[in-house]
Amino acid sequence: MSVGIKSNEDGSGAIQVGGSDAITISTSLNTTFVGTASVTTGTLYPIVSSTAVTCAGQTSIDFANIPSWVKRITVMFTGVSTSGTSDIYIRLGTGATPTYANTGYVGQANYVSSTAAMSTGYIANPNIVAANVYSGTVTFNNINANTWCGSGIVAPGVTGNNGTFSGGYVTLSAALTAVRITTFNGTDTFDTTPSAGTINIFYE
Repeated sequence: MSVGIKSNEDGSGAIQVGGSDAITISTSLNTTFVGTASVTTGTLYPIVSSTAVTCAGQTSIDFANIPSWVKRITVMFTGVSTSGTSDIYIRLGTGATPTYANTGYVGQANYVSSTAAMSTGYIANPNIVAANVYSGTVTFNNINANTWCGSGIVAPGVTGNNGTFSGGYVTLSAALTAVRITTFNGTDTFDTTPSAGTINIFYE
């Protein structure tokens, strides 16, 4: 059976098998498989976006039912504000009814000219100012077993000067199933001043 490449005048093309298009490529580089795409050395998983949550009035935002095959999770913040000055924390959870790890985090969140050490949660942004809004991402990667390493950049909008870059890790007691975004004291709420803010995750 022959295998060949077909090129069209409009810039699209195809990989042909036995004279028929097996893989077509459009001018915008979208690719279509006629058959089923498979990976012989593992399993090909999609990038999945959760449902964005408007934060206002909540003390914590939870994303549960994360599948066991997930190896990377990205937490996204847009215009997030809090009612006080308590640090924004991310905690990773385990179990069907998640238990969120509140010990074992190792790392630092660095802002402007100071640092905040991690212990009871992954610090997305320390030195919070209630009047500021914060945007950015924090990504967690599964390095092995139940150990997850994180890195992130979260910064205020047009006002404020306490943008943060962070790095750290935590080893969970079981497989990760959930992510919680909250504040260190657990009582400051995400508010609407000056922005209601949105938080979402995607995983892959």
